[in-house]
Order: sequence, then C-alpha cells, then structure tokens
Amino acid sequence: MSGSTAQDNPNQPSRTPSFSWDRARAQLTDLGKGRINLAYEALDRHMDGPTADRTALRFLTRDSLVAEAISYRALNDRANRFANVLATLGVRPGERVYGLSQRIPDLYAAFFGAIKHGCVFTPLFPAFGPEPIRQRVEIGEPAVLVTTERLYRRKVADWVQGVPCLREVLLIGGVDEAPPGTRDAGTLMDEVSPDYATRPMDAGAPVLLHFTSGTTGTPKGALHVHEAVITHHVTGQYALDLRPGDVYWCTADPGWVTGTSYGMIAPLTNGTTLVVDEAEFDAERWYRILQDQAVSVWYTAPTAIRMLMRQGPELARAHDLSALRFLASVGEPLNPEAVHWGREVIGLPFHDNWWQTETGGIMIANRPDLAIRPGSMGQPIPGIEAAVARQGEDGIELIEEPDQTGELVLKKGWPSMFRGYLHQEERYRKCFDDDWYLTGDLARRDADGYFWFIGRTDDVIKSAGHLIGPFEVESALLEHPAVAEAGVIGVPDEVAGETVKAFVTLKPGHTADKALQKSLLGLARQRLGPAVAPRQIEFRDELPRTRSGKIMRRLLRARELGLPEGDLSTLEGGSNE
Repeated sequence: MSGSTAQDNPNQPSRTPSFSWDRARAQLTDLGKGRINLAYEALDRHMDGPTADRTALRFLTRDSLVAEAISYRALNDRANRFANVLATLGVRPGERVYGLSQRIPDLYAAFFGAIKHGCVFTPLFPAFGPEPIRQRVEIGEPAVLVTTERLYRRKVADWVQGVPCLREVLLIGGVDEAPPGTRDAGTLMDEVSPDYATRPMDAGAPVLLHFTSGTTGTPKGALHVHEAVITHHVTGQYALDLRPGDVYWCTADPGWVTGTSYGMIAPLTNGTTLVVDEAEFDAERWYRILQDQAVSVWYTAPTAIRMLMRQGPELARAHDLSALRFLASVGEPLNPEAVHWGREVIGLPFHDNWWQTETGGIMIANRPDLAIRPGSMGQPIPGIEAAVARQGEDGIELIEEPDQTGELVLKKGWPSMFRGYLHQEERYRKCFDDDWYLTGDLARRDADGYFWFIGRTDDVIKSAGHLIGPFEVESALLEHPAVAEAGVIGVPDEVAGETVKAFVTLKPGHTADKALQKSLLGLARQRLGPAVAPRQIEFRDELPRTRSGKIMRRLLRARELGLPEGDLSTLEGGSNE
C-alpha cells in the first residue's frame, strides 16, 4: 500500500549481481583471525553509530496495545548484564543455555547475553507440556534453564530435581517468590556491570541448538554455528526486504527457528525496529498492531493468514495499513488464494518462501525483485544452488527437465547449514549425498526457475501410478468460497493403491451438506482432473494441528485408518518450525 518498491532497496540482488558469501561476510564484523559472534553482529556493532539509540524492540504486553520502547543500547546493556551473570555463576563458554519463556524483553536479553558469553542457546516453545520439555532437556543436557516463575511452577518443578546436568534455573520476567533451587535473574542482573566484552568465536563454533521432530520419532537437535548470522543478515535483505529503520513484525514464537532467525537475529543485524507482542493471535488486535505501530514489513504464517481471511475483508479495511511495504509468509506452503487475498484486501501480495530448521535460513523465496507466481516457493536466494533430484543406482541424479517431480536438494556451503544432529551422527550423514543436502521435500522446478512444493516424501499420495502432493489438492479446495481449511491424505484402495480423501472446515455461514460436498468435488475435478481430485470429502469442525499451527496430516491418516497415534506432544513436522 506504500508507494515504495523493493527496487528502491540497494541491498536487493538485482543491484548485486556478483554475490558471494565472502562479500556477504564483509558486511559484518571480523573480530580478529576470522572470528565472529552472532550477538556482536546483532547488538555490539551498532553501539558506535546512530543505530545505538534507535528503538530495537517495541514490546506490547498481553493487556495493552501501548508499546514499551527499548533501544539498541538498552538491550545491549541488558544482554551484557546477563552475560556477566553467567560468568559469575561459573557457566563456561560452550555450555548450553535453554530458554523457556513467552515473548518478553528479558528473553531477548538472555538469548543475546548467553551468546555473547560463548554459550549455545536452545529456544523452547512455551506451549509445550512438561514431557516434551523434559525430553529436550535430557537430550541436550543444558547447564542453565532460563524461564519464568509461572512456567517453572507449571511445567518444570515436578521433574527438574532429577536432571543432574542442570546447575542453574534462572527466572526472568519478574519474580514474586523464587522457588527453592531457582534464582531471580533480574536481581542478579541488577548487581552486575552493564559492560561485557563479547567473546570472539570461531566461525564454526556452535551457537544454536534447535529441536525439530521432523516427521516421526525422537526430537532431533540441529546444531548451528556463529557464521550462520551471515545468512540471517543477507536473507533478511534479499527475502524480506529489510532496511535500517523499518518497523518489522515477525509473528513467529521465539521457541521456533523462525522466531529466532527472523524474529531476533536478522531484524537486529539489519537495524530495524522489531515489534514484539506477548499476546496470542487475535484478528482485531493484529490489525491494530499493524496500524498503530505503522509496521512496514510483516512476516507471518499461512495458518494465521487463513484465520484472518475467515474474518472477512471488512475488518482489514477498517484499519489504516498504509505503512505496510512488504508481506511475507513461511511455515508451510502458502495457498494461491492467500496471495490473491492479500493483494485484494490489504493492497499487497504475500511473498512465500521456503526453508527448514536444518537450513538455518531462507533458501528459496518469492523475492521482492521477482514477479510472484502464486503457489510457488519462488527462486533460490543468491548464493544458494537448488535442484530437483531422483535416486539412481549410485546416488542421486539431478533432473534437468522442467516440471518433473523429485526431491529438493541444496548444494552444500551456505553459512547457516546445520552442522550435525546432537548425538545422532549417522542420521546426520544420511541427510547428504556427496555435496548435496537432501531436504526430504518433493518439488518441481518450472522452465523459468521457480520451485513448486509438492509435499514431504512421506506425505505424497501414490494413486494409480500418479504422485499426488496434498498441498495442490488443498489449494484447489481453498479456492471454494465456503472452505476455510483443508487437509488431504491418501487412503488405501484395492485397485489404485491409494485414493485421495479431503477433510474440510467451513467458513461461517456455510452448511456442510451433500450439495456443498458435490460442489467441492466438482471444483476439484475441474481444477485437478479426476486422477488427482479427492474421491471423498469429509466435513470437520476443526482439523488437528501441531503447536505451531500446521495441519497434522499424519494424525488425520492415523485416525482414519485406526492406527496408533503415538506421542503427539512432540510432533512438529513440516518445512520449518
């Protein structure tokens, strides 16, 4: 809705045709002998310039829409204090610090303070139950847990005494009465200096441990290193069009990789003002935030966009969203209808992009300098080589022909590529075939170099010789004005092997009856053809979701076939969390 365009941004790849990772690294600070520190790039390097007194965070509490402004200098001082607390407590560089908290400023101070001290930080999603938290603690063996008094009492206190590795539990966000075995981090931070010499780290030294469950099984701990900040920084520019002074809102929780990579690191390395909202999703509140905070760049999830779409266009049009310049989406594929809705209702399209916990940063995007192809993941970011491959006798074979389905693979060498799964070396090795990282996602590349997501390799439906991606069927159903959400699975069929079944929730004002069912089947057959369209449609009041909002096709399938559902508390699969 703004008159400004992405082509005004000198950081865009159209202005930097000779991209190299060495040149990207030169945008940041060499701390001597090629060493680097992620927290230094986000905070310290701004301290000698005008950015130091710029607002870093605008924090909104659950009960207020009046933002508290926290400058880069103030956030840096608070992070320094936390680093000094860790040093005082005898926490050593390289040890792990876990963060379990809602979105509050103290979490940001603890995150960057731990990294300044050379520790490895692990974010945890605060909506997890006690068992998933304990499981991740036992796998990662942190020395320190940073959490709030409320979360400690509700989710940690009953089992923490049985974890010998955990030496300190530090409570943030204000403490009424510190339970036995915990310390009030706020009091400790007030007693130490706001000065701290951020520790130079080897580029390949671990800095982040992100847990992801993938599609099944025990959570995997993906290790990332300090030089990952190079990817965070430049992809913030290339994929999200971030510019110094932007007001930026990433709605992802810091407990997930999106909420750290693009909700903490990238916006601060790029000198933006970051909106932080403690409250959960509420459509009217979100529109008020976009309006009142004059957000210019907004990064959110397809699930949230579809929830806004369900509210109708009137609520959006009742707010002044003219400050918005760029909209982006991640977390699961973005249906074309959402792109069109953004353009029609907000005045700007959403730009989808693709990456995974393992890639550490955005790999493929509908970049600001590209024409959007609704439903497409976009094209690779500069410095990323992506391809579609099939399994051959001696390993993978790259598919050169356009519009052929295969596994999406990435050429190794980008700075934020994960460097291992904690305690699972063999599992890590299986992610690679020579110089190629195997993503586990099926995709196709069209003749113009745009990539199109088909599905996870274990989500794809094989029907009468056809490989059917659930996403393309769900996208077709979402074109119907009655459909709010759709989830698609394959069900056994004696003749075809599998056939497609769709589960659908409806927008308010529509009735689940045979006439609507017939209308949906007709639309799907018209759009997809009879070989791909669903044979069955079942209406549901709601669809099962992961805690990060993605539809759980595996659970739909398990319930449909009467299979064991397993421990669903840890399932968070998908392109990224």
